[in-house]
Amino acid sequence: MKSVFSEQARQRIPGIIARYPEKRAALLPLLWLAHDERGYVSEEAMREVAGLLGLTPPQVFETVTFYTMYNRRPIGKYHIQVCRSLMCALVGTADLLGWIQAKLDIKPGQTTPDSLFTLTQVECLGSCGTGPMMQVNDDYYEQLTRDKVNRILDDLKHDGKCPLATGPFMFPPTLTLPLEGGGMGGGEFAKGQK
Repeated sequence: MKSVFSEQARQRIPGIIARYPEKRAALLPLLWLAHDERGYVSEEAMREVAGLLGLTPPQVFETVTFYTMYNRRPIGKYHIQVCRSLMCALVGTADLLGWIQAKLDIKPGQTTPDSLFTLTQVECLGSCGTGPMMQVNDDYYEQLTRDKVNRILDDLKHDGKCPLATGPFMFPPTLTLPLEGGGMGGGEFAKGQK
C-alpha cells in the first residue's frame, strides 16, 4: 500500500511517535502532519495513522471530527473562519457573515468556484474584546466593518496578503520560555522574581 505521506513526512513520523510514552498520544501531531501534506485529512490518511498507532480507523475518525482544526475535504487557499461565540454574536457576527457571503457568493461550509476562499463558522477564537473578527489561515482580522472585509478579501485575492491582519495567533511568549531552574513561563515577570 502506498503511503499518503511524502518521503519527508515519513521520515518525521518515528521522531514524533518517540516523543510520547504511549504511541496513541502521537495521534494529534500525526493528524496535523497529514493535514499539512494536503490541507485536509483524507480517509486514507486516517487509516494510515490508525495503523501507525495501533488504533482503529473509527478511533481516528472520531478525533478528526471532534476538532474543527482538521479539515476532512479540500478547502480553498484562504480559509475564512468566522467566530460564532456569544461575544462576537453580540457585536455583529451575523453582519460579518452577511458581508462575506455577499462578496464571495458562498455560505458557511462552501468554497468559491476558483478554490480561493472557504467559509467556515467556528467556536470562540479567543479574541472576545475585538469582535466581530475572523481568522484567515493563521492571521486574525479584528474589529471588522464591511469596508475592512471588502479590502481584506480583495487584497488576498490580488496580492495574497493584507496589511490589515492584526497578527497570527500565537501563544504568548511568556508561556513558551523556560524558567531558570526548569519549568515553563520565563517572560519578564518570572525573570524579575529572583
